[in-house]
Amino acid sequence: MTSTDSNGTRRSKALARKACGLSIAIALAFGASAAANAAQFYTHHVRDAVSSHTAQQVGDLPANKLMSLNVVLPLRDQAGLDAFVADVDNPASANYRHFLTPQEFTARFGPTQNDYDTVVQYLEHYGFTVTGGSRDAMDVQIVGPVSAVEAAFNVKMHTYQHPTENRTFYSPDREPTTSLAISLWHVSGLDNYSIPKPLYVKKSDYAAAHGISPEAVVSHATTGSGPSASFLGSDMRAAYYGGTALTGAGENLGLFEYYGTDLADLSTYFSNVHQTNNVPVTLLSTDGTSTSCTASSGCDDTEQTLDMTQAIGMAPGLASLTVYVGSTDTAIIGSMTTHSPLPTTIGCSWGWTPDDPSTLDPYFEKMAAQGQTFFAASGDSSTWSRRNEAWPADDANVISVGGTDLTTSSAGGPWKSETAWVDSGGGISPDKIAIPSWQQISGVINSSNKGSTTYRNGPDVSANANFTFYVCADQTTCTANDYGGTSFAAPMWAGFVALINQQRIADGKTRIGNFNATVYPENESGGALTSTYSTDFHDITSGKSGSYSAVKGYDLVTGWGSPQSGLVTTLVNSP
Repeated sequence: MTSTDSNGTRRSKALARKACGLSIAIALAFGASAAANAAQFYTHHVRDAVSSHTAQQVGDLPANKLMSLNVVLPLRDQAGLDAFVADVDNPASANYRHFLTPQEFTARFGPTQNDYDTVVQYLEHYGFTVTGGSRDAMDVQIVGPVSAVEAAFNVKMHTYQHPTENRTFYSPDREPTTSLAISLWHVSGLDNYSIPKPLYVKKSDYAAAHGISPEAVVSHATTGSGPSASFLGSDMRAAYYGGTALTGAGENLGLFEYYGTDLADLSTYFSNVHQTNNVPVTLLSTDGTSTSCTASSGCDDTEQTLDMTQAIGMAPGLASLTVYVGSTDTAIIGSMTTHSPLPTTIGCSWGWTPDDPSTLDPYFEKMAAQGQTFFAASGDSSTWSRRNEAWPADDANVISVGGTDLTTSSAGGPWKSETAWVDSGGGISPDKIAIPSWQQISGVINSSNKGSTTYRNGPDVSANANFTFYVCADQTTCTANDYGGTSFAAPMWAGFVALINQQRIADGKTRIGNFNATVYPENESGGALTSTYSTDFHDITSGKSGSYSAVKGYDLVTGWGSPQSGLVTTLVNSP
């Protein structure tokens, strides 16, 4: 197990920048000539609470306060990338599953070296220190005082009273612009309106929120092989895969995390359950964020540790598991699309409200072009709404993972039964993300599941999320059956796809890539469920969460359901 930092290798060196034919003086002069039409960003940065004056301004950020930002450049050929991704997902296309490497992607669709160097020079001119980022990741990571932020982006940085939380937040007073002659995509880190939250829930917190005692929370923790009959990651493998041949060998799995971890907790977990972890784990800082997380420093590594145990439990033979740690979403996912070895299956168990729901779309499309599969937990607060934010799980480019309540036949035994988990996140995209093509297949959305024919529906799939797990965290006593949530289901699915990819590579095929684009047509055709559906998924038809109920076929509580071993066969046999 190792811990590394990528800052020293993730940006162009000064020598490369000097090779650029456009000097800073020329760049600024060009920008000044266009000052009357200052370059815009393609995404929004100002929260509705600020623009509508719902949040009361309470002060200004000190001019000398240092801020860490991530400046993202736009794609060079959006239309070309859209067409390429459509071909990569189309079995009739000659480009079907002909994935690109990160370097090939940059050459075709990423920013030019000239544009990248010009942006770096512009930022340095305003006094920022470039600390990371790369052309392949389409970003420039910078640190500088508030005064530099205000000058470079033509904003004023104020503090505001949060409209729904007992705290203040900082934000620009207007949309940023620059005096560059080119537009930029986004600047991450300009506000802290939304603090990312792990998508697990503790039984005591759940009980308090529902006005009941913790003992009254229904749990099927009667058949796990862990302490107090709790489920282990290996139990999920036994229930959903059931085989022994595939272990994820040769596959690289990534976890999206906002905080680091203490690997001693991972070791404690495996030691306590008398298992051995053979997967090399790397903690990778994507932007200088510490990869350490100890209780003594006030850091909680519950999410990070449970993500690792669930992924490894499902795929115990992975070639590597990399925990990507960062402070901004663009820095984390930028690294995930460029790091070597490239993570081909990814789990994200965090939720947050983005500045703009399209912020990560260039990266998600890049993942599709590179054959990477991204699973996001759908949340633990039932039906999606504007107040119950679903992002990134409602983004059309990710696989949204809901929750179920699982019972197995015995400790470490096979699947027995499953119902919808009462708090499984799902519904219709509150961000009004357009319905993707694969959800427009006849029969997927129907009067029974009450989905939308206009907007993206979720989740896509599901797995156990009830309070039935064994968890070790924070260098303290491990717990049994105290934690649940779709946080457990997303890394579990990432591990499951690693099994599929292992066999596909062994068969001389490429990895599965865009999971949804394959799974939806495999299970619904012409308004009827296909013959493979009953062997691909456990169809969850009982239980409800919020406004929606589990029904036959696809639904907005459990998606297609939880995986069966037959799904491995179906997707391995896919072209």
